[in-house]
Amino acid sequence: MSHEQPRMPQQQQAGDQGQDQDQQMRPQEQQEEEGDQGHGQDPAIKYGDVFDVSGDLASRPVAARDAAMMQSAENTILGQTPAGGIAAVMSSVAGWNEKAGLVGHGAASDIVGREGVTVTETKVPSGRIVTEQVGGQVVGQYVQAQPEQGGDRGGSVEQSAITIGQALEAAGQTAGDKPVERSDAAAILAAEQMATGRNNTIPGGLAAAAQSAAAFNETTLRKEDKIKISQVLLGASEKLGGDRVATRQDALGIENAERWNNPKMEAQPGGVAASVAAAVRINENLKL
Repeated sequence: MSHEQPRMPQQQQAGDQGQDQDQQMRPQEQQEEEGDQGHGQDPAIKYGDVFDVSGDLASRPVAARDAAMMQSAENTILGQTPAGGIAAVMSSVAGWNEKAGLVGHGAASDIVGREGVTVTETKVPSGRIVTEQVGGQVVGQYVQAQPEQGGDRGGSVEQSAITIGQALEAAGQTAGDKPVERSDAAAILAAEQMATGRNNTIPGGLAAAAQSAAAFNETTLRKEDKIKISQVLLGASEKLGGDRVATRQDALGIENAERWNNPKMEAQPGGVAASVAAAVRINENLKL
């Protein structure tokens, strides 16, 4: 006697198959929906979208209070908020984020709340180097020419070019609390060689001190115990053993040395190469 499996109606079989297919498709559809939602989770304009920054700051939306703090800092140091400057850009972006309902009115980024914003100026012959930072990272650096009044022909202007040593001293002020790294030491060595015309590291010289500082910092855990750029570059003009006016070729060579010795293959914003490049821009404005 044969036993035959009861047959289910075709409509019911089709319905069950459709149900099985639905169950198989749901996880995939759910993943796609979640993926779509993930892409649009936070459309706010962030610091990383506007400035060359990294880490947590890059993922933080630009907020209105951040912009207000930068405007205040610019007014204090520069006497005004430059049109198209860092504060102006931050204010425009923060306004868009706020109007879109992506950032609360009067909100501030947590990193900016902790570390603040800074605008510093480094005096150099015939001008100043202005550096602006948000949350400890450089978001802008530029030069402003300021002719020195002098001469014996009433109202005539006498202007001085910036040397490599003076540019290094400016870097010490701009990136002063940054621990010395291999890329910094390489840039300082390139600067020393260009200033002195020598192809070797001068024993006991500026580059030798920078190399020793970088080696020490690599084996030192606490940041507060590491040797800072300001300590190495203090009085750089005298320590070089020779100096001359910074040129575009110098700036390019120093930047390459800094990049090639950086794992990210990039120059440090507000660092040694950036300071020399800023000095060269002032020199070129003087039409030397």
